[in-house]
Amino acid sequence: MTDWLNAVDGFIWGPFLLIPLLLGTGIYLTIRLGGLQFLKLIPALRLAFIKRTEFGAAGDISHYQALATALAATVGVGNIAGVATAIHLGGPGAVFWMWLTALFGMAAKYSEAFMGVRFRTTDARGQISGGPQWYLKRAIPGGLGLVLSIAFAVFAILASFGIGNMTQSNTVAAVVDDQFGVTPWISGLVLMVFTGLVLIGGIKSIARVTSAVVPSMIILYVVAALVVLVLNIGAIPDAFAMIFTDAFTGTAAAGGFLGAAIAQAIQFGVARGIFSNESGLGSAAIAAAAAKTQHPVRQGLVSMTQTFIDTIIVVTMTALVIVSTGAWQSDNSGATMTSEAFSEGLPGEWGSLIVTLAVVFFASSTVLGWAYYGERCAQRLFGTKSIIVYRVVFTLIVFVGATTELATVWTFSDIMNGLMALPNLVGLLICSGLIARETKAYLRRDPDLLNPPPGSTLDGIGEWESSGRG
Repeated sequence: MTDWLNAVDGFIWGPFLLIPLLLGTGIYLTIRLGGLQFLKLIPALRLAFIKRTEFGAAGDISHYQALATALAATVGVGNIAGVATAIHLGGPGAVFWMWLTALFGMAAKYSEAFMGVRFRTTDARGQISGGPQWYLKRAIPGGLGLVLSIAFAVFAILASFGIGNMTQSNTVAAVVDDQFGVTPWISGLVLMVFTGLVLIGGIKSIARVTSAVVPSMIILYVVAALVVLVLNIGAIPDAFAMIFTDAFTGTAAAGGFLGAAIAQAIQFGVARGIFSNESGLGSAAIAAAAAKTQHPVRQGLVSMTQTFIDTIIVVTMTALVIVSTGAWQSDNSGATMTSEAFSEGLPGEWGSLIVTLAVVFFASSTVLGWAYYGERCAQRLFGTKSIIVYRVVFTLIVFVGATTELATVWTFSDIMNGLMALPNLVGLLICSGLIARETKAYLRRDPDLLNPPPGSTLDGIGEWESSGRG
């Protein structure tokens, strides 16, 4: 089974399927949108963190809460263990490909969030529901849209138990056991109870927790990383140089001939980059759809900042600490390598303690974000009554993940990530004309995202549908 999963994973994330599709889609959308992610990043950050809320707009949660929920799901183990794994298997050059994936992935993240709001709907309980599981069906006519939407929903539910649950709780249990000697079943029980209590309140409860926890944990982690980098400031230029040169020469720890080393850097950089920021995956569109916003362009731009924060800031901090301290040359991998790097850079036990706390908070919030993604997809396939069943099962699986060896679950998670991305990327390419046309039309009227034009309010089932554009 392990060999078979590895073979499938290698094909999906190999040079002939997902890697060119992800990069190609990001580049294509960047061109069609006129480099939106570079030109509108500052206004988008201002809207996300300063304005935060659009009063009177339809939706369940604010701009900021939608961003925090999506960040909670993405800023997780991938930013600590995933970066280290990419460097271990692909060399420092893998970081360059993570950056490249993120820069072009911002266009994909914008597009899927735009579509999530543009085609969102209201469920039987009066809550907003949106994401690829809806917009693929509603935006693409005929059987193709239906098949793509169902495929995404199925793969997203399966992925939620892997990337969004078992791998997270398992990593928490492992690092807490290593740092404090707490047995995994105790960590699993605590995390399971915490998850269940938060999920009872649905998206509003999840948003309240993540909007309070996520900024604090990111700031703590980034500040700690900056301290390490200041103490090792002389090694930073060489670290950057190594990342850029190894991207095209390859010095993977696994060795091998030149072409193979470069291929490893690309493969693991792109795969772990997507594991970290989820651009093109379609998952963040589910959280974006719940936002109170007056136009899909506005929330799309807010959601786009998630990839910038996740990869260009947090992943870069982790990578520079690992490379500048020389920890990347050790035999360790994953969170252990990152912990070693911080321990090298900080006095006493502070390094390993900070990494442990970061893993606990990052992973716990990721579980909450993915629980919402999974329940929205379950609701799409099986109706509103399935939500409570999904929440119960998801909560119980948290404990299973914490107390079980998960060698194959990581590979399974990579596969489900890839299978989720496929229908979403195909849908974004098909709908790219719609996305580009309506984006440019809106930004001509409100280029700085300051004053939404009159009559631009979107509730997902109102004005846009009645005008024939829904």
